[in-house]
Amino acid sequence: MTISGFARNFSPLRILTEGQIEDIHKGTLAVLEKTGLRIEHERALKDFDKNYCQVNYDDKRVRIPSGVVEECIRRCPSSFRIKARNSKNDMLVGGNTLYVSSFPGMETVDLDSWENRKPTREEFYDAVTVYDALENIHFMGNYVPWFGFEGLPPVMCIPEGFAAQTRRSSKVLKMGYLKNSEIFTIAIAQAVGVEAMVSCMASPPLTYYTEAIDALYRGIEADFPVIMLSGGVMGGTFPATIAGGTLVNNAEQIGALVLAQLVKPGAKVMVENIAYVQNMRSGSPSFGGIESSLHNAIFCQYFRKLGVPVQIAGSGFLSSKISDSQLGYEKGVAGIITAFSGAHIMYLCGGLFGELTAHPCQAIIDNDLAGMIGRFLRGVEVNNETLAIDLIDEVGPIPGFYLDKEHTRKFWKNEQFQPKVADRLSITEWIASGKKSTLDYAREKMKEILETHRPEELTPGQEAEVERILEEARRYYKKQDLM
Repeated sequence: MTISGFARNFSPLRILTEGQIEDIHKGTLAVLEKTGLRIEHERALKDFDKNYCQVNYDDKRVRIPSGVVEECIRRCPSSFRIKARNSKNDMLVGGNTLYVSSFPGMETVDLDSWENRKPTREEFYDAVTVYDALENIHFMGNYVPWFGFEGLPPVMCIPEGFAAQTRRSSKVLKMGYLKNSEIFTIAIAQAVGVEAMVSCMASPPLTYYTEAIDALYRGIEADFPVIMLSGGVMGGTFPATIAGGTLVNNAEQIGALVLAQLVKPGAKVMVENIAYVQNMRSGSPSFGGIESSLHNAIFCQYFRKLGVPVQIAGSGFLSSKISDSQLGYEKGVAGIITAFSGAHIMYLCGGLFGELTAHPCQAIIDNDLAGMIGRFLRGVEVNNETLAIDLIDEVGPIPGFYLDKEHTRKFWKNEQFQPKVADRLSITEWIASGKKSTLDYAREKMKEILETHRPEELTPGQEAEVERILEEARRYYKKQDLM
């Protein structure tokens, strides 16, 4: 049994020709073989060296021959299962299924003033409960809902946040890393019997630091899926052109993918795209731009051709600071293009500005957006019954109508997506009901979820083991004078 996700019943969007994709592939191979990557990790340098790669230990530069790259790509599984705490929430990544994730923020926001602040511990746990209840959020991204809560030393934000996700949700989880935090989050995942996704993030351009490679090794050793990702800025840490940015992004992620396959052939890996453009007027990142969606579409097309599962986080990065029309069109356009382009996992629900703010009420609104996208992906069923030729003949022209027909009662719920918090009232009904906004309905829905939803609890033994691991992490960081 697995969580259903959204089945895509038509061919993914392809915005480049086969010849253009081949040019991108040749360019990616050229970057890896000629320019190479800087790898700040002694063990990784040795693993590359003994597998026919050119390694300069002085400047920590690794150049990877095309043949090694191609062989390692062939070793990657095109699909794999990820185990959740409840088997009904397991994910089968690959093929034509899209899974939707919650999106993180450093802090929460006040829904009246829209000013950001650190959440309380109770707010953090409540938000995880809300995400667990939303049917169109299929798994929890890393740092979700926020990067820690009040009173936590920074080094404990990841372990404590991951523990909260584990306690309040039985969905698939993803973990970040900071100062060896994955030692403790992997231990927590193993203690409750799940396979969490492990991140390994490049530092553009073309560099991996020690912490990222440590996380890769630890994820592989635990037999967890490892996600290679990069957060390049086109015009800053990537070339300004989408094509050039694609080459650097590809090279970074394929470099780590190669290392994973050299260490363990057949290791479960995914690639993840976060690239966006730089605002050349201000120098700040420019989230939510259509350029990012073009990059996402190419990324999906390229890695689907290679047979490597694709995750898109860039669909959740936005410039809007409040739940407004700008946020709606930025998130809607990015989400739809990502889904149509063939992503296997898409970050979407809950995020506001960049990766800095998020709120569960926004996740409730985005749950509707995800459902609408999923309904479109399912497409249209065409057969004798849905064509309804006999019924059309029976009803005929006016005064005929279809409201009282058994065919309508049978099919309307399957054909129509029913949003949970969108305003679908007539103007008269809307005025009579108090002129509520979608955000008003989301607040009410959040209150209802917290009153009625009961996440699947850990067993007493699992809870004790999670707390033991957290205490071990506290002692570890105290000994290092980090808290």
